Amino acid sequence: MIRSLFDIDSPHPEPSALTAFALNDLARDSEHRAEDCVETALSVDGAHILAFSGNRLILKHDGQVLDPLFALYELSDLQPDLDNAILLGHRQTGEPRLAVPVGIDEENLASHYKPTDGRSLFRDGLVDDALLGEFAQGASLITWNRDNRFCGRCGGAMEMRIGGYKRVCVACDHTIFPRTDPVVIMLAIDVEGDRCLLGRGAHFAPGMYSSLAGFVEPGETIENAVRRETLEESAIRIGRVRYHASQPWPMPHSLMIGCYGEAKSLVVKRDEAELEDCRWFSRDEAAQMLERIPGTGDHTPPLGAIAHRLIRDWVEWKR
Repeated sequence: MIRSLFDIDSPHPEPSALTAFALNDLARDSEHRAEDCVETALSVDGAHILAFSGNRLILKHDGQVLDPLFALYELSDLQPDLDNAILLGHRQTGEPRLAVPVGIDEENLASHYKPTDGRSLFRDGLVDDALLGEFAQGASLITWNRDNRFCGRCGGAMEMRIGGYKRVCVACDHTIFPRTDPVVIMLAIDVEGDRCLLGRGAHFAPGMYSSLAGFVEPGETIENAVRRETLEESAIRIGRVRYHASQPWPMPHSLMIGCYGEAKSLVVKRDEAELEDCRWFSRDEAAQMLERIPGTGDHTPPLGAIAHRLIRDWVEWKR
């Protein structure tokens, strides 16, 4: 029997599917939209809306149940900005899903509304996996449209088109499309010593250690970004690089590209401007950290974070 690289599914067939924000099954149809697609979607009986206050998702709550889905009529007291509504796509049932920014200040929201950031949504399990993916899409697109109101070429006003998936300058016709910023996040492995490299920034929660990470620069491959960022932050040289998983990260519109890097040097010299600490951890130490809760000692990022996935899959990898 002929086997190919697609037959290798260790330790998971698709580890990206185990990361937060990754499961979004909407049919986006972003290449074939009419200019009136938002109006058409809003007119559909049963259409549902995700309401955003800045980058926070507004949840309805009655003290027990949290609900992120609004009907159009339910937005009336939130000052919805329907001119900047975004069509996210359609569910398999045909139900439209949209994202709408609202104008009311968070401090003026009624007590039965709860504005919630993306980290809290997945860390606290406030919505299901599919809705987390829709939140990521909506938050990223709202931010991108809000930040590109004027043309980068001539300064003219940019108009939203095809439901938020394109902006066009009214003066010079310059056209732009939604952006995604690639970020490498990598776990350096000392193969012979059976250790992984973890660091912590000063802004991290007490005791939390994570994989190193950094933006991919123009004209750079993913592999070379892994090597450069690891070297810059820890002085560790990386040889072979293996891609493992990715994760949408809507803070504001990044794609985390998770990789393993083979350490070719072992002496750590951290970038003191970037990291508060950076050191090697044994497999047993990493395994214990994965199971700890914050406040009980050194621990990893929570389940759902791609750093958690990288560390756990290395710990559990069949050798």
